[in-house]
Amino acid sequence: MEHLLETAQKIKSMEIRGAGKIARAAAAELRDYAERLPTDEINEFNEKMKQAAEVLVNTRPTAVSLPNAVRAVMRYRGETVDEAKKSIKKLADEFIANSENAVKSIGEMGARRVRDGDTIMTHCNSAAAISIMAEAHAQGKDISVIATESRPRLQGHITIKQLDRLGIKTTLIVDSAVRYFMKDVDIVIMGADAVTVNGSIINKIGTSQLALAAHEARTNVIIAAETYKFSPRSILGELVEIEERDSSEVISREKLNEFSNVSVRNPAFDVTPREYVDLICTEVGAIPPEMAYIIIKDFLGWGIEEINSNNQKH
Repeated sequence: MEHLLETAQKIKSMEIRGAGKIARAAAAELRDYAERLPTDEINEFNEKMKQAAEVLVNTRPTAVSLPNAVRAVMRYRGETVDEAKKSIKKLADEFIANSENAVKSIGEMGARRVRDGDTIMTHCNSAAAISIMAEAHAQGKDISVIATESRPRLQGHITIKQLDRLGIKTTLIVDSAVRYFMKDVDIVIMGADAVTVNGSIINKIGTSQLALAAHEARTNVIIAAETYKFSPRSILGELVEIEERDSSEVISREKLNEFSNVSVRNPAFDVTPREYVDLICTEVGAIPPEMAYIIIKDFLGWGIEEINSNNQKH
């Protein structure tokens, strides 16, 4: 359990960050944890796996990819511990491979929406969104990117480093300058941490104001999102919990202690209405936001009965 708790802490502290990496790390940890379990008694094994799954799921409430990854692995079957371990390994390895291939497929599909000479605006750091830009660049399209800093954790600095390595001309701007620069933008491409049943997007704080500025300017917004980022429980009206992080990410505790009447709010994510999104690019196709339910039902395999059953367990 010690190694599992270490992985959980890395996810919670954002040492492991990004919805795809979180999902793959959770799947891999469940696989490795199962392999390490010394018991030969199947009921004890199942109980310990259930506990491990709960530990991982509780680390990041907004990252829907996390419970979807855990659920994919916890579908394992086996009447003996050896059978269960083999099933877990197969499911985890399949999930990880599909997740990595998904980013490549999204890049290929999304690049078709990028024209030669386009200026792209992006926010935060998304492997799927960068895959689209990388593929467009590899196709010989002359593109440039405007990337936000993405405060307070400055994920935009990771984005500009990756784009620079690819040889893509990139401009870094402060978050509050997105409307100022929108006049220079041809298309907005961003990732997602979660997609709800009605096609709303939960992503890094600041996504919704960028999408609003694009909507005002009649600039298309493409969201790059693997299918495992779609939120099954939103079918029943459940809201995706928006994580609020520690105030020290915004201002040091020492500085904050100088004030008597000041508090800090630090939401990590916001919700972008589907009206501001033109297309969601997934590995199974580019869809309008209104089709999110189809992804949840047909590709994630969640039926309402199963969601009800899972809700009763939590």
